[in-house]
Amino acid sequence: MTILGIETSCDECSAALVEDGTTILANVIRSQIPVHAPYDGVVPELASRMHTEWIQDVVACAFKEGRTEIGAIDGIAVTVEPGLIGSLLVGLSYAKGLSLASGKPLAGINHIKAHLYAPRLEQEVAYPYLGLLVSGGHTILALVEDFDTMNVIGTTIDDACGEAFDKVAKHFGFGYPGGTAIEKLAEQGNEKAFSFPMPSLHKGEHRYDFSYSGLKTAVINQLDQFWNRDFEKNDCNIAASFQKAAIQMLLGRVKRAVRDFGISRIVAGGGVAANSSLRRGLLALKNVQVVLPSKVLCTDNAAMIAGIGYHYLKSGNASPLSLTVRSRVPGFRKIYP
Repeated sequence: MTILGIETSCDECSAALVEDGTTILANVIRSQIPVHAPYDGVVPELASRMHTEWIQDVVACAFKEGRTEIGAIDGIAVTVEPGLIGSLLVGLSYAKGLSLASGKPLAGINHIKAHLYAPRLEQEVAYPYLGLLVSGGHTILALVEDFDTMNVIGTTIDDACGEAFDKVAKHFGFGYPGGTAIEKLAEQGNEKAFSFPMPSLHKGEHRYDFSYSGLKTAVINQLDQFWNRDFEKNDCNIAASFQKAAIQMLLGRVKRAVRDFGISRIVAGGGVAANSSLRRGLLALKNVQVVLPSKVLCTDNAAMIAGIGYHYLKSGNASPLSLTVRSRVPGFRKIYP
């Protein structure tokens, strides 16, 4: 089965063709970074406008790259949640039109589940595994039982990890996207220059949760309180110290979950999963198999949508044309105490 995937949940406009849930025939990703860079963040109205202008050409490019046409595919998968409402509607509306005109079945996809499926496009990964999803909008730790079943054990109680990266970068004028800018500066900095605090979430119902609001506030508003004066107070040192604290929070929760649940496999996904410091930290964990997607599959992309969509359509779980979008997914609140 060859599935067309469409992803427009935020500021990447993407279309892909994937065969049997694993073989990528085409994966076209058009980034809006230059459009949003003057604002140091995604402007939702601009994002939806650009998707409207680009979607037809992006899909056409995917068919050209995959050397196929609409009549030869077996179904269409499209992101419907979570994300920016305006952006999601562009992708869904286009996918519905293709489905109605071609008679191909449609599958609405949760792109968080797709992120934790993404590594399976490049290598086999046995279920179950511990899934770490880290992006600008989400920070989630989950037990992934199959492509459609995740039990969330931890999530952010305030800011997402990627959101903290973006806000710190914006405050100091490091550049946009914030995660990429901070990682680049951190390479030249000393992570010991600042000793930023970690949240006290180590027991009870929050033992697997994350919190980035306090860290963000400490870096932006209380910098001198955590400055080790043996080091220079410069951009590179700020970036390196912040990045260390942000990544250590993720690694600490992962280690705790591995120990408590006896997990032997870890899969990471989302934009922050492209961060080299996080990748090194995860790969350094002992006695576990760590599976990371290539960096191009960390960002929002349609290949992961088509890949997971194959499993829904293969099992006969097509979506009706009355399908709609959702900006948030309440089901991602943790279910474990």
